[in-house]
Order: sequence, then C-alpha cells, then structure tokens
Amino acid sequence: MPTRRSFLKIIELLAIGQLVSGCNKSDADLTISLLKGSVPPQSLKLFNQYFASNTSFDFQSRGQLIELFSLLEYWQSKQKKHINNSWPKVSILGSQKPYISDLLTLGDSWLTQAIQKDLIQPIAIDNWHNWHKLPSYWQNLVIRDQSGNLNRDGFIWGAPYRWGTTLIAYRIDKLNWDIKDWDDLWNPKLQNRISLIDQPREVIGFTLKKLGKSYNTKNIRGIPQLKSELRALDKQIKYYNSQYYLQPLLMGEAWASVGWSNDIIPILARNRNIKAIVPASGTSLWSDVWVVPKKNNISELSDTAQKWIDFCWQPEMADLISLFTNASSPMINNLDTEQLSPEIVSNPLLYLQTKTFDKCDFIKPLSKQDQKDYIELWSKIKSVK
Repeated sequence: MPTRRSFLKIIELLAIGQLVSGCNKSDADLTISLLKGSVPPQSLKLFNQYFASNTSFDFQSRGQLIELFSLLEYWQSKQKKHINNSWPKVSILGSQKPYISDLLTLGDSWLTQAIQKDLIQPIAIDNWHNWHKLPSYWQNLVIRDQSGNLNRDGFIWGAPYRWGTTLIAYRIDKLNWDIKDWDDLWNPKLQNRISLIDQPREVIGFTLKKLGKSYNTKNIRGIPQLKSELRALDKQIKYYNSQYYLQPLLMGEAWASVGWSNDIIPILARNRNIKAIVPASGTSLWSDVWVVPKKNNISELSDTAQKWIDFCWQPEMADLISLFTNASSPMINNLDTEQLSPEIVSNPLLYLQTKTFDKCDFIKPLSKQDQKDYIELWSKIKSVK
C-alpha cells in the first residue's frame, strides 16, 4: 500500500502533467526523447524550483529502447540525406515532423553500437558538479574509446540516471519452497515451468554465475560443463520471449521467470502470489543513460541540457527516480537513508546492500570472437528444443 507521502506525490502528478503537454517543439528550452516511465513527471517542477527558472520541456516518450536507437539511426539518415525507403512504415515517428532532441535515453548495452555507427557524440562535463560523486563503476560504464570499448582514457558518451537488475520471479502459490539463487532454476520441480527472456548474454550469463564465473566470461569454449548446464536448463524452459515472458507467470502456466526488474517490480504490487529476488550469487545490472544525438555542425550541449543531466543526480531527483520508475538512481547508495523515501530503503529489489551489489556484473562489450561464441552456443542449445 502507498504511504501518505507517496499518495501526495501521485496527486502532484496531476498538476504537473500540463508542464509537459503544452510545449511547442520549436519553443521548448529542452527537448528530450526518453524511455516511457523512466523519468517522473514531477521532476520538471522540481527542476524549475531548483534553478529558479521557467524552463519549458518537450518530452517525447518511446515504449522500448530499440525504438530510441532506431530514432538515432533515422536522424542520422536524414542528416546524410540517405533516407531508407522502408522507414515510413515504422510507427514510432507518428505523423509529426521529426526533429533531433537535445538528449535521448539509451541503454548501456546499446552504447557500443551507437558509438560505432556515429549516432551519438561525446559529452563535455564542465558543468556536471555531481559527476565526481558518482561511484567509479558508473563512470567507467560510459567512458569508452571511439570503437565503443570500455577505456578509462576514452571519452564520456553518456550519463547514467537509473539502473536495475535481472531478477528471478516465482509463484509462491505453486512452490512450497523459496527460490534463492540461480541453481534453484535447475530444480526438477520446475521442469517445463520456467519462462525466460530470449537473450543469450543473460541466460548464458546467469548459467556462468551458477558455475561461479562472471557474466562477462571470455573464451566460453574453454568451459566444458557450460554446454551441459545449458542443455539441462533448456529442459526446464516452457517459453523464451523477451517481450511477453511474464504473461505465462501471471497466468500460472510458468512457475518461475527471469527478467528485468523494471518489468517485474510493477507486477508484485498487483499479484501477491508472485515474489521476486536478487539471486544470492549476484546478477546482471543494466543502466539507462542520457546520450547526445549526433548533430551536424553542433558539438556543444546547451547549458540547460547540462543542468538537466547534473540535476538527475541531485538527492531529491534520485529519490523521485527510485520511488516512481521501478528502478534505482545511481546515487542511491551515496545518500543517507534519511534522504530517501522509506519505501525505497525497505525494498531489497531497489536498495541493494553493498555485499550483494559487489557480486553483480554490468554486461560489458565482448570481442567479436567471444560474441560469436556466445551466439553460436545459444543457437545450438535452442535448436535442440
């Protein structure tokens, strides 16, 4: 149940919605293309209060990260005047005339492709007062070379503003025992009762975790037991689907599911028969980051956009993001618990203890050969089913 504090913030949303909806694109001080639900609407009012300003925002939301990545590709094609003839069939643009946003949401796993395709540009951090307060693992996630590889001597290509995990969700009305770690998914009682996201780095990754290794393990051909573990897991799987993996769990056809925390957390409040856990041995981490779309003849980011990025790391904004977006702020563990809503601190899916977080892995770029090995192994496992 929401607390009074949460209820008051929800009521405030009704009053703030007008700040977003009435902006004219050409007149807005800051244009942002973002992942739907990744920014609380009341943050706009807080931004203006914080800077004593009257900034107008134009927020255009998309339902999936792939749509935002496609938007970057489209903008580039328009600038180069090489328009794909099939593009008008893509529905994300609607009927409005396309424009290039100042900022855009991108997942950290998309950064390498975006850099290699020259879709985004590096960001100068002259006006980021809170950048140095970010833990080093968040900084290192977005510092890369011009090939998109992690490189501490590279450029800053994005600003992490929220993050989440890969969770195990399961039905407590179907199981008489608690799932605690990845190895529980191999329990014979779950045969043909699991639904999974259809992602090789995730599934092979948590199988590697079961074996005491990292999600980013290289040369997986040198791990002889990996294939047999994956074949045994495959017998447990009822569905592979990255978009609809939770429906079988909700209907009771699957008794356990593996997926992303921002998908799973919302269903827990609506269904008391479902529980979710962060696996004890650690899990994968994902992050949504602000990136700057590549614009011809424009290299500097506006002062308003710089302020917005830095503002997302303020304690008040960190609290809002963690409370209302089914994800956590990267600043969450830097803050005193008194600076955060009780609902955040008491939620182990949002507020990870340091000992748990330290066991988790960001899914990092691999060499072309390692990527090929992961994909080939995944294809072999699924082809048998």
